[in-house]
Amino acid sequence: MSEAGPAPPPPDRPRVWKTPPNVPLCVESDIADPGARSFVLQIGEAFFHGFVVRKDGQVAGYIDRCPHAGYPLAVELDRYLTPDGSMILCSWHGAAFEPLTGKCIAGPCAGGRLTPWPVQVAGGVIRTA
Repeated sequence: MSEAGPAPPPPDRPRVWKTPPNVPLCVESDIADPGARSFVLQIGEAFFHGFVVRKDGQVAGYIDRCPHAGYPLAVELDRYLTPDGSMILCSWHGAAFEPLTGKCIAGPCAGGRLTPWPVQVAGGVIRTA
């Protein structure tokens, strides 16, 4: 490991940045409140990487890519939130984001935003929108 931290994972497969609507992801109660969960969807030959945050009875989805360096936010599966669940934290460089807006409030991309991934809850199931 270098002084800058672990190297990002290699781009070993093609990525897409959108998903079709109405794809069921999980039951809403599968994600703690506050909590987050990663999703990887295969779209044709490519893959979409996103995550869903649940906080205060609301859900928000984001593309799993930090606006600062383009890396996935979590180094460890589903570890997107700070220990107290109040913020999304980029494991690579410490950027902190508001969970329901995606706005970066601290770190190297302060003032930026996570890219939204449209999701919705219908009948207790979280789906792509």
